[in-house]
Formats: sequence, C-alpha cells, structure tokens
Amino acid sequence: MTPKEKKRINTILTILDEMYPDERCYLEYETDWQLLFATILSAQCTDARVNLITKDLYKKYKSLKDFAKADISELEEDVRPAGYFRSKAKHIKECAAMLLKVHDGKVPKSIEELTALPGVGRKTANVIRSHIYNEPSIVVDTHVKRISRLLGLTDTDDPVKAEFRLMEIIPKDHWIRINLQLIDHGRNICISGRPKCEICRLKTVCPHYKASH
Repeated sequence: MTPKEKKRINTILTILDEMYPDERCYLEYETDWQLLFATILSAQCTDARVNLITKDLYKKYKSLKDFAKADISELEEDVRPAGYFRSKAKHIKECAAMLLKVHDGKVPKSIEELTALPGVGRKTANVIRSHIYNEPSIVVDTHVKRISRLLGLTDTDDPVKAEFRLMEIIPKDHWIRINLQLIDHGRNICISGRPKCEICRLKTVCPHYKASH
C-alpha cells in the first residue's frame, strides 16, 4: 500500500469515526446463542424485523433445548416473517442440537468451529466473534461489500475476498467499528440506488463520486 493510499484510508476512517462515533449491534439479544440465531434470521431481512420476531421467539423458546426439540413446522411458522423460513428454521434447530452435543451449550469462538455449525458462514461467524468475544473481525454484509467497492477499498463482489482485502488495509483496531459504520452509512446516506452523495462527507475521498460528478 502506497503512502498516498494509506493516507486516504486514514481519512476515510477519521470521517467515519466522526460521523458514527457510538456504533452498536442493532440485533437485540441477551445470550450468545440468541445473537447467533438472530444473525441467521437476519440474512436477507432487516434487523428491525428480526428484533420483532425474536422478541416473541425467545419468550416461546427459552433455551437451546427448547429449540433443539422444537416441532420444525411450528418453528418454520414462528420465523416465517424473516423469509427463507424453512432453511432458517432447520438451521436454528440443528444449530441448537449441535451446540448442546458438541459445545456444551456454548457458542464457540473460533472461525473454524463457528462455520462448522449449520447455516453459519463467515459473516455470521464474524458477528459472533466481534460482539460476543470482542475479537477483531471484518463482517462483510451487503452494505460493507457495496460501499467498500464504491470507496475503492475493494474491487470484488466476493464477500470472502472483500473480507481478506479489508483485513489487509484496515488497521485491526478499526475492524469491528468499520463494520457497523459502513452498515449505518449504507442505511442512511449511501443508500443503494438512491445515494445522498451531496451530503456525504466521504465524497472527497470517494472515487465513485469523483467519476460520476
């Protein structure tokens, strides 16, 4: 990385820190497995809708044992509003059983053990590592992937390649923060299909903005 590019990245991080100083996870949870299941449900679904679903879901199923022995048809109906409800219900039920059988009821920490769980990819695993274990991790969701490309930080649509590229160029102490900051930025300013470029403070360092204006 050239000194010029390093300076540009530092400028991006400084602006993001100023715009989004108090970032937090928007999924509501009390236990490690509740965050895991909420993250599984969040695929192709908003955090707000997931929170509405889990508010009732975690009252009905109070433990991993409850999920592991749940009637699959009933669980499908419980998570139907999240979309892809059959696969999500199946993954949650199988995850609960595997956590009890293999991990003594605790969500594991390592990326290898997490991604071995049913329905858990690197994105979900890194959410757990970041918010449960405070382990610096890059979470590449649709917002992070898209905005990283627009800012010229990555040049790929492959989330795994984007994750490793961001890990190369972003200082480790910013990994957790930049995940949440880019998600917020994508929801509020750099909105897909209708970005508010004119009010975006990142436009001075955004190649996409410079190329289109």
